[in-house]
Amino acid sequence: MMRDCETTIGKLIDKQNVAFIGSVDQDGFPNMKAMLPPRKRIGIHTFYFTTNTSSMRVAQYRRESKACIYFCDKRFFRGVMLIGHAEVLEDKESKEMIWREGDTMYYPKGVEDPDYCVIKITVTKGRYYSNFSSETFDVPQDATE
Repeated sequence: MMRDCETTIGKLIDKQNVAFIGSVDQDGFPNMKAMLPPRKRIGIHTFYFTTNTSSMRVAQYRRESKACIYFCDKRFFRGVMLIGHAEVLEDKESKEMIWREGDTMYYPKGVEDPDYCVIKITVTKGRYYSNFSSETFDVPQDATE
């Protein structure tokens, strides 16, 4: 059993250069996609990713907000699945919050590019795998957000 869930999982997340996000398609089937790591995270309960507004994932989250994120440390064969709900954010404040220099390579019109948006995933529970065992845990929402 993990002693400090947020610290253990936070360290695992911060060392990964790929995140896998899941959504639900129009037929109710799960879909997974490799993404760059989240641009921002608040504890292990809120994650922000950049993506194209025109993407299939955005259309799926708009139709069905159920989402998951998976981080895998292949060196030590451990991982964590975080489950919650996704929101598509297109307001300027959210977009500016995670904008980075060089993002014009993907969004040529800058922060106000209509094809640039933010996916915010709010996590409610998770499942951690390490040392040949798994454990499920709840993720409390931080009142300081």
